[in-house]
Amino acid sequence: MSNAVKLVVAVAVPLAVGALSGFATARGVSIWYPTLVKPSFNPPAWVFGPVWTVLYVMMGVAAFLIWKTGLETDGVKLALTLFAVQLALNGLWSILFFGMRSPGLALVEIVLLWLAIVGTIWSFWRVEPLAGALLLPYWAWVSFASVLNGSLWWLNR
Repeated sequence: MSNAVKLVVAVAVPLAVGALSGFATARGVSIWYPTLVKPSFNPPAWVFGPVWTVLYVMMGVAAFLIWKTGLETDGVKLALTLFAVQLALNGLWSILFFGMRSPGLALVEIVLLWLAIVGTIWSFWRVEPLAGALLLPYWAWVSFASVLNGSLWWLNR
């Protein structure tokens, strides 16, 4: 498989997870989420789409940088496995928070997601430092989202 095809696939997969998460989010965002008490630092709704799109593209490029080194390269299989785990947890969060309307359960899950991201960054960095660095904005955003999730849970107990 050519590197161009690998790049397209690597970027398309996180974007697909984001699109699927959007389906789980859509109804909750329009009906349930507006009824929640929100902290003062809650971003406006229009921020989330562009931020997540950029982050998903960066995640895909990072995964491509790892994948193109070859599956036989030391650490690549572990790195891509951790990437898949964190990506699945990323999609699950939307289902828990918006689909099931459970900020408490989503809070527990986002802690697992955060840990999975840290593990993915570490494993990516060992194979290709640029790939690890590309995930740092994602880690920062999920760190912020964790605080926001916790605040939403606390304010709406």
